[in-house]
Amino acid sequence: MTKRMMMIAAAMFVFGAPTMAISQSDPVQAQNPQLIDGQVTKIDESAGKFTIKHGPIKKFDMDGMTMVFQAQDPAMLKSVKAGDKVKFDLEKIKGQFTVTKIERAK
Repeated sequence: MTKRMMMIAAAMFVFGAPTMAISQSDPVQAQNPQLIDGQVTKIDESAGKFTIKHGPIKKFDMDGMTMVFQAQDPAMLKSVKAGDKVKFDLEKIKGQFTVTKIERAK
């Protein structure tokens, strides 16, 4: 192998390996988002909101606390009840933290 080919191979390894690792992990995370652990403490159907005591939310750099969240779909409010331990996903939509997915914890 020539010196030039060895340098090209080394560059591909140094610059290509991290890119491959990132691109391979992104689809997995997209299919299985990290759900947040919590417990529903109150449901206000008329306002379309949950009150959830939750653990840390990494994507918003937020410590665990109890908060009121908007439900993206009002049907979500009927899928759980106060006292249920849940796993949920959260997005900031139009300036409000909004539950986009919620399920009872197993």
